[in-house]
Amino acid sequence: MTHDFISLALVALIAAAAPIVANLIPKKPVPETVLLLLGGAVLGPHLANVIWLDDSVALLSDLGCAMLFLLAGYEINPQIITGREGRRGLATWGVTLALAFAAVHLFTGVSARGLDGLAVTIALTTTAIGALMPILKERGLLDTRLGSSILAYGTWGELGPVVAMAILLSTRAKWATIAILAAFVAAAVLLAIFGHRSTRAGGRINEILFAGRETTSQTFVRVTMLLLIALVALSSLFSLDIVLGAFAAGFILRYVVPENDQFLEKRLNAIGYGFLIPLFFVISGARIDLTAVAAQPLLLVGFIAMLVLIRAVPIFVSMARDKDPEVAQLGARGHATVAVYCTTALPLIVAVTSVAVSAGAMDPSTASVFVSAGALTVLIMPLVAQITYRAADTRPVRWLEKDGRQNS
Repeated sequence: MTHDFISLALVALIAAAAPIVANLIPKKPVPETVLLLLGGAVLGPHLANVIWLDDSVALLSDLGCAMLFLLAGYEINPQIITGREGRRGLATWGVTLALAFAAVHLFTGVSARGLDGLAVTIALTTTAIGALMPILKERGLLDTRLGSSILAYGTWGELGPVVAMAILLSTRAKWATIAILAAFVAAAVLLAIFGHRSTRAGGRINEILFAGRETTSQTFVRVTMLLLIALVALSSLFSLDIVLGAFAAGFILRYVVPENDQFLEKRLNAIGYGFLIPLFFVISGARIDLTAVAAQPLLLVGFIAMLVLIRAVPIFVSMARDKDPEVAQLGARGHATVAVYCTTALPLIVAVTSVAVSAGAMDPSTASVFVSAGALTVLIMPLVAQITYRAADTRPVRWLEKDGRQNS
């Protein structure tokens, strides 16, 4: 227990120092996330060995990951991912999956059908939309035309790999996994509909929920945490990635919470970005073996290069071929910016490599290289995107209620 508190104190130290250091650097080119990962890697078991990855610390890290994706799911407007551009985003993700499968089969020493090959294939198709959210917020991009394109393509780069993980990396029969996924989605939709109708209908329970949020009861926050933990537990019970449950909780919240009500969001941001989410990134960094990374530099560079070719290029081509006037108006620089942002990858790379390592199909040192490559994309891609397109050049987006179209 003493070791756990010492580890937690050091994690809290890194979390508190990261924003200070990031803001001391002129123009803030390094995202706080990178500093959190680096601090964890330096103080983790592979170097200084003063942060121990015990079960209690790992559980808090999982809660941080879940909170990250709950907030990401809450921020995403369903009209974006189900609309015209969202459908293109899904189709483009399918193309990246096919390209990744071919690349792993042709250019690596692993079987594309083996567990390690499937893990690498899925990792090459990911977009860390959860990790991107704080960066996009910080740069004022979420409510812009550019931001809506990043979400349209990037969200499928998160959801697609989660579903692929459940189906391709599962030890169950594929039909059983698909049936469980369908049941999970159906349950989440029914829960969202029930919550939406309950909050709109009013009643005594509704009054208690909304009145209690202003008191020490913090009723709505407690119910939200119950929703998150229950769906994450359900995901874990059926051997699905916890990201799926967390995303579902975020989508449900978006339907339950009244529009323009920022009260709950402020409370959840305080819990998430104030404690749980930085903890997740620090612990993820502590799992990185920097010495193993230094021993395999070509694998590190090669993986990042493959990410760019397999993930960024198809998105750029898709946007360039899109006939929608608003998409075309972004121009080649805007299309490149969306593609670069969507090549940011990390949390799911941790997840897929962990599955392969646990099954004995991937060496931990190799997994460290892939996780480090994902961490580097969190630094490199937003930096490149900031160069290719400035936030000041974007125009706000307003959503029309009737048909879900975007209007600039």
